[in-house]
Amino acid sequence: MGNTTIAASSIVDSDRLSASAEIVDRPGQSNGPPEIFWRSLHYFNLYRLGVATFFLSAIQIYGDTLGFGAQNPDLFAWVSTAYLLLGALFYLAPQLFRGSFSFHLTLQVVVDILLLTVLMYASGGAKSGMAIMLLVVLAAAGLVGQGRLSLFFAALATLALLLEQAYRVLEFGANLEDFMRSGITSIGFFAIAISARLLARRVVANEELARRRGVELANQMLINQRVIRDMQDGVLVVAADGMVKQHNPQAENLLGMRAEPLTDLAAVSPTLAQCFMRWRQQSVETAETMRIPDNGRLLRVRFLPAGEGGNALLYIEDMERELAQVQQLKLAALGRLTANMAHEIRNPLSAISHAAELLAEEPGDETLQRLTRIIGDNTQRLNRLVGEVLELGRRDSAHAELLGVKGFIEAFLDDYAVNEPQIKEIVVLSLDPSAMLSFDRSHLNRVLWNLLGNALRHCRRQPGSIRLESQASAYPGHTELHIIDDGAGIATALQSQVFEPFFTTHSSGTGLGLYIARELCEANGALLEIQANAPGAHFCLTGKGD
Repeated sequence: MGNTTIAASSIVDSDRLSASAEIVDRPGQSNGPPEIFWRSLHYFNLYRLGVATFFLSAIQIYGDTLGFGAQNPDLFAWVSTAYLLLGALFYLAPQLFRGSFSFHLTLQVVVDILLLTVLMYASGGAKSGMAIMLLVVLAAAGLVGQGRLSLFFAALATLALLLEQAYRVLEFGANLEDFMRSGITSIGFFAIAISARLLARRVVANEELARRRGVELANQMLINQRVIRDMQDGVLVVAADGMVKQHNPQAENLLGMRAEPLTDLAAVSPTLAQCFMRWRQQSVETAETMRIPDNGRLLRVRFLPAGEGGNALLYIEDMERELAQVQQLKLAALGRLTANMAHEIRNPLSAISHAAELLAEEPGDETLQRLTRIIGDNTQRLNRLVGEVLELGRRDSAHAELLGVKGFIEAFLDDYAVNEPQIKEIVVLSLDPSAMLSFDRSHLNRVLWNLLGNALRHCRRQPGSIRLESQASAYPGHTELHIIDDGAGIATALQSQVFEPFFTTHSSGTGLGLYIARELCEANGALLEIQANAPGAHFCLTGKGD
């Protein structure tokens, strides 16, 4: 079930991964900082513009009543204006030329520290509260720069603060309270820088982990996509509402669907959609065998839940391919059987037949002659049985060709009439002149010989007792050939057994005629079935017509 979930997750995504994409992981390789770095710097620039605009507006509207520029309003106004202009320049610079990210960040933070220090001096020093703006700049610089140069910026801000305080001492005299405030603020600078550095490292580690997980997930999805694409089975992912969310090329081939996303399952195959709706009522793993009317394929479909959300995973197996594999195994076993039969039965059988012929040549009473006839008849029957079994061993060498049904059957009846002259009176033909059948010529001849012989054995032998009809199948590109007789028919209880080997209801039959006919049909990709809509026996052969 775990593999199913992985497979489902890999193809549920409506944006399919390209089959030609490379599976890569380039840790530590980059042509520059990721775009998220520049985006963070962009927001930092917007913040700077907002602060500069606020300072300039406050000094122009309220003067020094808010405490801004309390010591030197003109200096505060000029520096705020310069701060706004530089902020606009910093905002536009990354859009005009990128260059080194560290250069942009360092230049901007140095300007922030210098200008904010001057604004702090113009507002009355550290007691004005402007030092808080430096704390914000240091925190933002640490996060935007992913922790790089955080301590350098903190040291630069501390130096600027101490120089401002020293200049104030020279100009206005010493004040112990101001020194204490500056010292505590400087400690705060380093605390903020260290915190921002640690936080940035954690952010970087999380981003790297997320990147690696993303690469691993993309690689897993791509691998699964390639595996599913090359699977011999078709795969469909169907939503709860019956919409096909994803499929592989084999599903397109088996169902005859087009490579369009979000296709209604009912539009793809009404038969499959009905099975899907029945499965939805129980939502447990089930399998159904069905024949698709659109192309006549015999398919086995497995329905599995695909995680949460009501999605379903459908595995579509080509039963014709599965049956072909089974038939190959049967042929291998049959080949060994027929080889043993030819050696172990035919050689002794020839000796028995030859001995019976010698006895028949000797003069004797009628009882001896009758016994030799019995021996001869049964040796011929056994010899015919061995021949039919040996013929099964050659059914894998099918060389299909496109045959005209009408012409082939007429020629076949001419050959059959050599042994059964009355066959043309008994058989009535109703054949489509345009009907074609893709079949091995010798195999079709053997199939018709067995079916017609079976019908002739059980019919009333009246004119029209046997009908041979051809018509287009309900499956596109297929042709149906019907062999119907007016005999007693096949009992319902026996219909499931007539194709089994060595099953016969006739004393002189071998029980292999219908079995061989069906095996030869399957070797040519055709289907031989019993129809129950006639008074007598009714066999229908359905094969490819093109």
